[in-house]
Amino acid sequence: MAGSTYKIIELVGTSDQSWEEATNTAIATAGESLKDLRVAEVTKLDVTIENGKVTSFRTRLSVSFKYAK
Repeated sequence: MAGSTYKIIELVGTSDQSWEEATNTAIATAGESLKDLRVAEVTKLDVTIENGKVTSFRTRLSVSFKYAK
């Protein structure tokens, strides 16, 4: 029985609306050049603050995709 191998990379997505949109942006962008995206794990959420207000949301993700020879 043959197994599978996956590579894991780290991505950071940004949005001025929400962490969910930042996540979707990162996955959509990665999906343009990577094939067989499998699982994404949110590892960190943070925001950028300017003049006491949140101006952007950032989501850091560990994303796996199937490794092809």
